[in-house]
Amino acid sequence: MHSTKLLISTKFAPPRISARHVPRAGLLSLLSQTQQRKLALVTGSAGYGKTTLLAQWRQTCLQSHAQVAWLSLTSDDSGFTDFCAVFFAALQQIGVAVELDLFVEGSSQSAIDEMIASVLAGIANLASELFLVLDDYHHVEDPWIHKLVQKLLDQCPANFHLVIASRSAPPLSLGRLRVMDQMVEIDCVELPFSATETRSFLDGNLGPGKVNADDAGLIYEMTGGWPSCLQLIAIMLKNHPSAGSRLRDVVWRSNDLQTYLSEEVLADLPAELVEFAETLSLFRRFNAPLAEYVTGNPRAAELLRRMEFENLPIQPVDLDDRTPWFRFHRLFSEFLNTRVERRGVHAIADLHSRASRWFAANELLVEAVRHANLAGDVDLAASVIEGAVPANWTLGYLGPILGLLERLSPETLLKHRKLSFLACLAVAMAARAPIAQARLTQLQASEAARHPDIASRLPLIHAVIALQRDDAKHAIDLLESQPDAAADNPFLRYLALSVLATAYAGAGRFADARSLLDRHPMLPRDENSDMAIVAENTRVLLLLLEGNALEAERLASPLLARAQKEFGDQSVPANVCSAFVADAFYELNRIDDARETLANRHGLLESSGVEVTVRASLCRARLDLLQESPGAALAFLQRQVVRFRTVGLDRPVALMLAEQLKILLAKGDKVHAATVMATLDELAGAHADSQSFLAEIPAAAALARARMNLGERPELAIQALEEARRYALALKRGKLLTLVDLLSARALDELGRTDDAMASRSRAVQFGCQLGLVRTFLDEGLLAREELALLVKKQGSQDRSLQFARELLAGFPDDGTAKGLAVPAEPHSRAGRGQAALTQREIEILALVAQAMSNKRIALTLKITVETVKWNLRNVFSKLEVSSRYDAMVWARNRNLIQ
Repeated sequence: MHSTKLLISTKFAPPRISARHVPRAGLLSLLSQTQQRKLALVTGSAGYGKTTLLAQWRQTCLQSHAQVAWLSLTSDDSGFTDFCAVFFAALQQIGVAVELDLFVEGSSQSAIDEMIASVLAGIANLASELFLVLDDYHHVEDPWIHKLVQKLLDQCPANFHLVIASRSAPPLSLGRLRVMDQMVEIDCVELPFSATETRSFLDGNLGPGKVNADDAGLIYEMTGGWPSCLQLIAIMLKNHPSAGSRLRDVVWRSNDLQTYLSEEVLADLPAELVEFAETLSLFRRFNAPLAEYVTGNPRAAELLRRMEFENLPIQPVDLDDRTPWFRFHRLFSEFLNTRVERRGVHAIADLHSRASRWFAANELLVEAVRHANLAGDVDLAASVIEGAVPANWTLGYLGPILGLLERLSPETLLKHRKLSFLACLAVAMAARAPIAQARLTQLQASEAARHPDIASRLPLIHAVIALQRDDAKHAIDLLESQPDAAADNPFLRYLALSVLATAYAGAGRFADARSLLDRHPMLPRDENSDMAIVAENTRVLLLLLEGNALEAERLASPLLARAQKEFGDQSVPANVCSAFVADAFYELNRIDDARETLANRHGLLESSGVEVTVRASLCRARLDLLQESPGAALAFLQRQVVRFRTVGLDRPVALMLAEQLKILLAKGDKVHAATVMATLDELAGAHADSQSFLAEIPAAAALARARMNLGERPELAIQALEEARRYALALKRGKLLTLVDLLSARALDELGRTDDAMASRSRAVQFGCQLGLVRTFLDEGLLAREELALLVKKQGSQDRSLQFARELLAGFPDDGTAKGLAVPAEPHSRAGRGQAALTQREIEILALVAQAMSNKRIALTLKITVETVKWNLRNVFSKLEVSSRYDAMVWARNRNLIQ
């Protein structure tokens, strides 16, 4: 046998774990079950962190006094004799006495039997738990090696466990082990980092706070948590910090990434398989019939199975379809795209054209239009849309249709009646009201408008444009008399319901909105319709407009999960749902959840419906204020003011200005606040008699005017607050009414009307408790804290609203001297944080937070309730004067309280 003395340092020791590693708590918990199993199998493509995971797991085993042997295999160990040399030397590392002299050169069944008998005899003398890790097992080629390993698995005693890491599933009797529950499996679906682990990795490698939430979200979206790709991006950002502003381009064009994928993923694959994969990279999803039709390769199904076996970065797509669908990991797909481009423009156009015809024949119309556009075949794209049956219309049409519009002249477009209508509707729904109005005027003047199925639907486009302009009254007038006009078209039916219900809510007619939605429920056959999900999400908007954050979050979170599962994380319904979910999360003081929900959703801030964009913008500004700085929040708000002015939307402009004024007053910058107030008053004057959504403009101006006068001219503040109260009551805006009562309490106290002040602050707390308005109070800073303290001190009862007031008081920081909004200082600069004392339980929870555990997982680990976890975290945030789990974790790490 070969001597192994020179191999020990390289083959029998795992790689060192970096101090900046990300603990894989969930996967380590899964691997801990290996003690009750014969085999743990970890499979995944190159760079998915298999070795690092097993190195972490080895440390936990050693801490429990188990014996762990490690063997890193290479191509040099692919032969039977070479493998046996290192394999049995590894066993000797854990005390398994093996008589190597018994072994003969060469392979045979009798030799294997003799070897296994010697191994089992050696194991029998040991009582401890024994683990043997075989890393990079995919290098094994000799079938006799697999027979040896299989024999060991079949006969090994209960205290011996084999752990295999490989890029592909080894040819062992895995099915039998699964049936006998003697196997732990982790594959490429479970290996990637989660979004939280990705953020921890970036912070560990680049420094806390060096990557903002949006960039972290973008990096996670691009890499899908692929550890090696994350490592390359971290190196790029470390060497070129300015690359953050052009992150996407830098990643796609990285030579290091291209080289890594070429050498580590594709190098050992057959040329036919590589060419096949390159072609499939043109598709967002693919299956065997599509692959065979486009490539002309009758072995397409076999090649797909080979890609799965080789554990290429390929993921199944969960669809209600008998034929399995797949997609490539995004970075891998982009990499393959750069290779397929070498075939030339005409060859690629032909592939897109073939794909378009296949998708059209299978009634997958969004993909059909997309590939027709990519092929440059305008006529094909137009005919695909024109031939679509109404039942197949989806929000996914919007992007392809808008792309097609850039290629078609108005004259050509008007020749296609149905396409003309859809194009006009798409522009209207994309928040381009002026362009939509111009196209609608062209459509009305055309021959197409005389066709009954177009003429009857034109009021819907008018209503969509009206709602985009915040003219709810006009939208109601257009649709109220004919709610069933589009009953034959599910897409238009749900769009009309959503528009009319939203218009009702804007006018404060919430009962009418709910009655409309209840009378026209989502039908079971439409439960996977993206427009139906948007219509259902209108119920969430009603709650948010009323100020009911508690109920809004309860309804919104499942809708967002459904939208992401059915249509993708960046789909239109997912974007719409995420705006409302983030709004509810923020109000409930779930700051990290709100930031994560909004991260990397720039379309929400630019081209969504008005109410969606407004709520996402305000939420983003408030998060910037809490987690970055007042300057960052003001700069963002100013950009949004410019954007909304450009498209002529006065209400969003007014709401952004009102938010600016609030921050400026908190900073003590009354000069700039007065300038903003003048602009607000000008807008309010122009809309003094406006109704529904547009009435929010004078309401926002009145509330801002009250803030300007608090503390100096309380009588003017009361006058302005009463004006805001009239709007709040007329529009049934619960959050606005709560704010009016809270600010009125301060003004009434300044006027010496103490009883009225107490009644006002009591009403504010009752509303807040009922609706879950946490940030409404916390964002008012010292003013709210003082008012709540007066209420708690005066009131002797123990009802729920008083408990709510006490919980709010516990959420305020101990410092802050300015009345009004407590503007956060820059990170790590607040006084008193270094002296905060945490309880042992709070430290335990932060230690688990550092392991990227969810609140539910922390609760299970510590055997406490989720509510107890949340309560402790709120106390930690209050003590440390932070607003996120991440900031609290960094504070504790800096003081060596946790690892």
